[in-house]
Amino acid sequence: MTLPTVLIADDDRSIRTVLTQALGRSGYQVRCTSNAATLWRWVEDGEGDLVITDVVMPDENGLDLIPRIKRVRPDLRVVVMSAQSTLMTAVKAAQRGAFEYLPKPFDLKELLAVVARALMAPAAGPTVPGTVGDVEDELPLIGRSPAMQEIYRTIARLTTADLTVMINGESGTGKELVARALHDYGRRRNGPFVAINMAAIPRELIESELFGHERGAFTGAMNRSLGRFEQASGGTLFLDEIGDMPPEAQTRLLRVLQDGEFTSVGGRQSIRANVRIIAATHRDLRAAIRAGSFREDLFYRLNVVPIRLPPLRERTEDISDLARHFLDRARADGLPGKSLDQEAVDALRAYRWPGNVRELENLMRRLAALCPDEVIGAGPVQAELVDVELDDPAAAASPAAGAVQESLSGAVERHIRQFLAAHGDGMAPSGIYDKVLAEVERPLIQLTLAATRGNQIKAAAVLGLNRNTLRKKIRDLDIQVVRGIA
Repeated sequence: MTLPTVLIADDDRSIRTVLTQALGRSGYQVRCTSNAATLWRWVEDGEGDLVITDVVMPDENGLDLIPRIKRVRPDLRVVVMSAQSTLMTAVKAAQRGAFEYLPKPFDLKELLAVVARALMAPAAGPTVPGTVGDVEDELPLIGRSPAMQEIYRTIARLTTADLTVMINGESGTGKELVARALHDYGRRRNGPFVAINMAAIPRELIESELFGHERGAFTGAMNRSLGRFEQASGGTLFLDEIGDMPPEAQTRLLRVLQDGEFTSVGGRQSIRANVRIIAATHRDLRAAIRAGSFREDLFYRLNVVPIRLPPLRERTEDISDLARHFLDRARADGLPGKSLDQEAVDALRAYRWPGNVRELENLMRRLAALCPDEVIGAGPVQAELVDVELDDPAAAASPAAGAVQESLSGAVERHIRQFLAAHGDGMAPSGIYDKVLAEVERPLIQLTLAATRGNQIKAAAVLGLNRNTLRKKIRDLDIQVVRGIA
């Protein structure tokens, strides 16, 4: 039986060596080259079952090679890797026909899993890869952190599909930027992008705003008015703060998503809904469903592809790039050109950023306008951040004020790493999985019971558990329950 052959093109010898060893141990034959010309010759000669190529090579851009490969060998899968970990790299790789995109540095286990998937994937028919304009200088999203890389890959995959997307994230994390990126690089990019904020429209006007109204439909309706669904026809409708949509409008929206058509307020003729829906919210919609304020069936219609945007405190490695970007934008808008020294960047990274990226942008514009120094140090930055906290009593009272607020997953990861490291090269004690779950489960249940003053029915509802299940966990974890606790 002939082993599958993987063709690798990368200008970095160390990466070629690592990949050759890893793939060889996994049962693959490997051929390596440092240039695109040799890779292209192998492909033309019919060699190889899979291609792994870097983007930047001495003689040709790896992304430009993909359409040529797909034309001569449509079934040959191409995996792209790149240290240029930007949204546009991921989008171009997807739209030119790459099977997968991996940002450098990548995890070897993930790469081997991608190779296995690519070789097992069914043969694809001939395709005409799409193209994206050269807009590298106008990237809508900034950041090279692992969290952002995963978002870039998700957006890239969705550029070749027309699926409904739900974006969840705190205020100021850039939900509308992601929605625009999904539109601008998707199939409907030649159509309109129409955004509507559910929280900014009076309840009695939401249906008219969404679906339009006929003349005489209500007092003051002097003419027919197009709703946002008609305005966005052929393009994308972005429903921001969907969690604030009133129940009656939720029912009508659900009917549109189910039937694919709607009627205007006061109208009788059905209108086809030719839009892609992207929704966004900062709320926990599952909690809203349990509270009865959001329809569960509508949630599942909208949550086809969920995207969670991380708060800035979970991607502090992106702060320097974001700050530099905002200072450059401020200079382009006529403000003095400024830069940050390393101590200033460290001060920014130590702040907890309750207002996320939007707060950082406002701070950079303020510093560009008010700081007299061309190179901004830690002093002006810390002074501004102290002022922000004094203006926000809740932020100042927070135990995490002025420090990086660690995420739950980050805290768990840190403790597990410390636990495993404590055992050196030896094996850790068995049962770590159940032990870690118990460590998280116990305080979760204890604090929820405290918040509900010991009421197990309310606690079960808050946790989303069956009451009997909660009772069993209380018994198994030996949690003391006292009714009426503060």
